[in-house]
Amino acid sequence: MRGLDYRWVAALDAVIAQRGFERAAEHLCITQSAVSQRIKQLEKLMAQPLLVREQPPRPTAAGQKLLGLYRRVRLLEQELLPELTPDDISQPLSVSLATNADSLATWLLPALSPLLKARRIELTLLIEDEARTLDRLRSGEVVGAISMDATPMPGCVADYLGRVDFLCVASPEFQARYFSDGTTRDNLFAAPAVAFDHHDDMHEQFIQQHFNLPVGSLMKHTVRSSEAFVKMATEGLAYCLIPRIQIMDELAAGELVNLTPDITLIRRLYWHHWALESGVLTELSERLVQHAQQVLPQ
Repeated sequence: MRGLDYRWVAALDAVIAQRGFERAAEHLCITQSAVSQRIKQLEKLMAQPLLVREQPPRPTAAGQKLLGLYRRVRLLEQELLPELTPDDISQPLSVSLATNADSLATWLLPALSPLLKARRIELTLLIEDEARTLDRLRSGEVVGAISMDATPMPGCVADYLGRVDFLCVASPEFQARYFSDGTTRDNLFAAPAVAFDHHDDMHEQFIQQHFNLPVGSLMKHTVRSSEAFVKMATEGLAYCLIPRIQIMDELAAGELVNLTPDITLIRRLYWHHWALESGVLTELSERLVQHAQQVLPQ
């Protein structure tokens, strides 16, 4: 089979990124016909469709894998070229990571801060539930992902980061209103909770396991923000599962109370990244893992 012509893959990437053939052509400074021809040549080489031609266009499963390869190659180029042409510092190194909201709200930015200050890096963080961040790595959208899954994908490494202890908390006023006689099955059924999104079933599984309430029976708000979880709890709007590391001050000040002091939900986090890394990506992985292992319980 002929080797890949990365101009063809660049055309596919541009169509996805620019959400159409016309804008992709403008971005690449070629004609729209040339964009179409390059993608057709690529599909002929791969012997399968790589693009779903709808509005906006989206890659097929094979197209996603090819884009993942292309973006890793581009990242390696971005690392290598400044070493060969050290006077050229015009282009920052683009790095995309997938993270859960809890890590972003607590330890992730302090872990990356020294590297971001020392290197010319353009960072993109994609926020997903920790059970789905690997989908972003699998699709090639990111070069690394924080996940609860301990099993690495082919070609990847999963480094252990640490343990996250989730506490079921609420404000004292909320506790007095809904749980004055203790945290019981009936009280939990009546009180509003919080979930991250419609995929987030961690709270319901916790309540089902320890209080035998069926999934789907709870009243819950949906908020895609870890900081908002804390705010809703301190404002007395809901009870929720929040990492202990995120609410140490609120617990110490009495703004939040642990509704289930004998029950802690434990989750373990892993950093998934490609095995073949170099330069900045190696440094990023080392800093991230080292910092997480220092601040998270092991």
